[in-house]
Amino acid sequence: MFDLDKWQEIFYTIRKNKLRTMLTAFSVSWGIFMLILLLGAGNGLQNGVKHQFDDDAINSIWLRSGQTSMPYKGMKPGRQIEFTNGDYEAIRASIEGVEHITGRYYLWGDLTVRYGKKYSSFQVRSVHPGHLHLEKTMMNNGRYLNELDLKERRKVAIIGQKVKEALFPAPDQDPIGEYIDINGIKYKVVGVYNDSGAEGEERIIYIPVSTAQMAYNGRNRLHQIMFTVGNATLEESKAIEAATRKLIAERHTFDPKDERAVGINNGVENFQRFQQVFTAIEGFIWVVGLMTIVAGIVGVSNIMLIVVKDRTREIGIRKALGATPGSIVGLILQESVAITLMAGYIGLLVGIGLIELVSMAIYGADIPFFRNPTVDLNTAIIATVMLVIAGAIAGFIPARKASKVQPIVALRDE
Repeated sequence: MFDLDKWQEIFYTIRKNKLRTMLTAFSVSWGIFMLILLLGAGNGLQNGVKHQFDDDAINSIWLRSGQTSMPYKGMKPGRQIEFTNGDYEAIRASIEGVEHITGRYYLWGDLTVRYGKKYSSFQVRSVHPGHLHLEKTMMNNGRYLNELDLKERRKVAIIGQKVKEALFPAPDQDPIGEYIDINGIKYKVVGVYNDSGAEGEERIIYIPVSTAQMAYNGRNRLHQIMFTVGNATLEESKAIEAATRKLIAERHTFDPKDERAVGINNGVENFQRFQQVFTAIEGFIWVVGLMTIVAGIVGVSNIMLIVVKDRTREIGIRKALGATPGSIVGLILQESVAITLMAGYIGLLVGIGLIELVSMAIYGADIPFFRNPTVDLNTAIIATVMLVIAGAIAGFIPARKASKVQPIVALRDE
């Protein structure tokens, strides 16, 4: 039940000791402010790293060719391993758990691309249809590459949104069906895509790998092979990785233990490693923040001890007039919780406000590994509940001490 007289008494005590109350409140406000600030920064860092993973499928395994570093079956180290179309087909047919697969044959450097009188330099990648899922490509017009494009070595191209804006700047201009010139060879545009990764990903043109191998003297060579593994766990992805390494080692005659011959990047493992790191970081942030709050709460408890000492005679009179120990405890607890909650709420608002200002300031900026530093509502609620509990704990010991004061002893206090 709301007791107006009790609240008037609490606010009178606070006004009477303004400096003491303000310093105590500041320590609590600073604690919750630092907690919110650290959590926001931690979320910004985590969102930034996750954004780096948005560019590629998390459940993917990437293979790149290298040089052997171990002798094997009479062969000296230092041999260059070159992937082929046969490796791509062998992995697709033999490795259980492979979902979407693609190879890449690189056309090195930026190539000059023309449409009419407009031209610019863009990166061109030759890939298989499965590449759509490896790069999380989102088609917003037309279609992606298909198996018939590869089989017939069609001269078709998928262009990124930035390519479209450079070569087809008119808003109502549809590039589908138009022909662009890539280093003297005409390609028909059949699709326009967006990419959720870095902005530079939308400045890439994709063409069929078989067309690039034929047109640019690539024979049957591939520079890179990558594939997704569906919902495979970390252990399952590691087993698929080991089976793939063994298969490539058999096909190119090198020691399966030679990691320099074929470099393998396991996206599942990388993502889980980052998750573990951020779990540890989040735990550390909570520990630091809570310790800061505890320091403020200790200050509140000490102040309440002083308050009880200053009001000993008053408490004795209350008890002599019939005040119960419970009412004394309730009065001290209420004052402690009020100071803690008001100060904490101010720190909470300032912390969230600063986080929002930072978030607006960096909105749209391409800052590596830092993005959208926000604090969710659940965290704010948890922090508020913690403050109420901490305020009650801070006031309980002084309140319990006050409730045990004998009236006659209290009235003798000077």
